[in-house]
Amino acid sequence: KLGFWLASTNGRFEDTTRQAVMAFQKYYRLKATGSITLGTAYLLDTVDKPASALSTEGTLAEVDKQRQLLFLVQDGKTIAVLNASTGDDREYEEPDANSPGVIIRGVALTPEGTFAIDRERPDGWWIGDLGQIYRPKYFIGGVAIHGSTSVPAYPASHGCVRVSVAAMDMIWDTGVLPRGTTVVVHSGSLT
Repeated sequence: KLGFWLASTNGRFEDTTRQAVMAFQKYYRLKATGSITLGTAYLLDTVDKPASALSTEGTLAEVDKQRQLLFLVQDGKTIAVLNASTGDDREYEEPDANSPGVIIRGVALTPEGTFAIDRERPDGWWIGDLGQIYRPKYFIGGVAIHGSTSVPAYPASHGCVRVSVAAMDMIWDTGVLPRGTTVVVHSGSLT
């Protein structure tokens, strides 16, 4: 009803429930714990308007780096809001997972702007140069929206947009982000 995606409403507090609660907390600027606090319970009980992206036209993925959320938008309507974790803007020095002895240096930056999904890997886990990623959809160079087992409440990636493994499966299973789909990345405004 409110637009925060979870796999099912089966009465159990599972991982996708925790991810949906965290997305709800981020959207309403509460402390993002993934747990139902008094403030969260109050808002869940009183909010009746679905969450919405800033984008009100087109079919796209909108990444809000300020709130660490991924909005899925179809025909100008937000159809799902996902907990996300983007780049933490720190310098890093990591061993290349695919080239023994090689060190990769860079800044963990999720670039802002308007892009398009230009390549993807549909089948399971992939060992990228900086670690494992799940079913990635790349939108600029090596930066992708991908599944991860670690989607904290704060920026933590090398630059990619992390979502839960279950959320990434939903993205693939529904076909909501095919190749060519626009990806808009911003820090709280579209300007």
